[in-house]
Formats: sequence, C-alpha cells, structure tokens
Amino acid sequence: MKLRLPGRRNHDATPDAPSGSTAAQTEQLVRAGGKGRPTPKRHVAQGKRPGPPPPPPTTRKEAYRRMREQQAQRRTETRQGMTRGDDGYLPARDRGPVRKLVRDVVDSRRNVGNFFLLAAAVALVGTFVPNLAVRSYSSFLLLGFFFLLIIDSVVLGRRIKTAVANRFPDGNHKMKGLVWYGISRSTMIRRWRFPKPEVPLGAEV
Repeated sequence: MKLRLPGRRNHDATPDAPSGSTAAQTEQLVRAGGKGRPTPKRHVAQGKRPGPPPPPPTTRKEAYRRMREQQAQRRTETRQGMTRGDDGYLPARDRGPVRKLVRDVVDSRRNVGNFFLLAAAVALVGTFVPNLAVRSYSSFLLLGFFFLLIIDSVVLGRRIKTAVANRFPDGNHKMKGLVWYGISRSTMIRRWRFPKPEVPLGAEV
C-alpha cells in the first residue's frame, strides 16, 4: 500500500475536467475567434471570390466580340437603372429631386391626359366615316376633350407649383418648365411612362 506524503502532489491522479462555467467561456472564445460555425464548402467559398481576369484577346474577331458583350452589358445596366429611376442613369431632363416630385404629383392622380390617345384615335376614325353626322360628333368630341384637358392641366399646374414651393422653398426653380414637364407626362398612359411611376393612385405627395 502506497502512502501519500503531505505537501506532495499526486502525479498519478488524472486532472479534473473543466467546470461548466469554464467550458462556456471556452466556447465563447472559440466563437469570437471566428469558429463555432460550419465551414463553407469549397464551391461556395470559391463562388464568392473574384476569378482571375480573362486573358487578352488574341484575334481581332475575339476583341470585337468582347467589345460587343461589354456594350450590351452596359446597355442592360443603363436600362435597368433608368427603369428604377436612379439619377445616375436618367437623362438630364428627368434628374433631381424636384423632377421626381413632379412625377410623383402626376402619377398620384387620375389625369384627363391619360385618355388623349384614345380620344385622338376615335376622332381620327370618325373623320374617315362618310356619314356627316358621325364626323360632326367626332369633331365635337375632340373639341370637348381638349377643353377638359386644358382645365385639368391648369389644375395640375397649380398642384405642381404648390408641391414644389412647399417641399423646396429655398430653390430657384423654373416653374414653367416643371409644369410643362408634368403636363407632358400626364398625357401618356400610366404603364408607358418613363421613368416608371413609384407612387400609387391617390397617394399623398
């Protein structure tokens, strides 16, 4: 039988396992060091890394092909940006927060100008009808529509001026140009407008 001397450690004894609190701290340290989550697969990790640049073209035909592909890609990005209404892709006449406000004012209301193409088509067809009464009614219809269009354009112009003055009181804006911009947009069918409407009908602008 072995005797344990006082003051001497027993080297034969197995060290105890770490307590619960120590294990929790160890787990937190491991997670803080970037572990503790599943390692992504090779194809996922490689998919996030940018690949090496393609080699330079060796023939003129290949160079033209790459140039056409780049131009097509730029046109696609430009078209998508213009559809979203990004100022960086829009023409100069559509850029800026003031122009966007005018578009929102127009797109939030039902405009008489939306039916301009329909009224013009009906009047045009009526002019080719040999019946004199039908031709007269077509002319009166077109005249009445233009009268309503003028009234609605005046109301729309006042609303545009009020909205711009309230939203941008410190700006020196050319109101005539903004009003004409809004009226010309109101004469287009809603689904054909560009940039596309971003507010629903009846929205508060």
